[in-house]
Amino acid sequence: MYTSTARPCRAAQGALSNYKKFGDEPSDHAIGRSRGGLTTKNHLVCDGKGRALACVLTPGQAADTRMMATTLEQIRVPAGQGRPRTRPDRVMADKGYPSKANRAWLRERGIAATIPERDDQITHRRKKPGRPIDFGDTQRARYRGRNVVERCFNKLKQWRGIAMRSDKTARNYHAGLCLAATLHWLTSTA
Repeated sequence: MYTSTARPCRAAQGALSNYKKFGDEPSDHAIGRSRGGLTTKNHLVCDGKGRALACVLTPGQAADTRMMATTLEQIRVPAGQGRPRTRPDRVMADKGYPSKANRAWLRERGIAATIPERDDQITHRRKKPGRPIDFGDTQRARYRGRNVVERCFNKLKQWRGIAMRSDKTARNYHAGLCLAATLHWLTSTA
């Protein structure tokens, strides 16, 4: 008869966990922690044909609202002779961008805005009387054209490196975005 004594289990076998919460990423990486893990946000401005005019990279936890003015200031479109054009006639943005500061910034520069308000802002506005944001039928009809931006993102993300964010530094990732945007410009104007 054979008897053995069981060894007490010291620790689980296998590799250690891959999840380690390091400190902040270096600023030149534009990588930040959000709900989905480590991510990068690409704030993009495009024209009515879906061609990228400017883009700014931020870490994933950065708020969209704060980046609107910074992104719009990056626009430089040559207009033949003279200075390049830096201001659009109208800005269409989603519900991530409405704020008093953004609307005031656009008003100072004479740029018309088509930005729907978030539900919490609408309920807050009802409590305090003031000038309501006009988002009637004409604004809704204009807002349907905002899908051009989403199509621009989809066109850029046809490049695997852009979709997966495989570059370590933001400089290299931004260069890839600029190259993809340039190729999109060349193919769309021909």
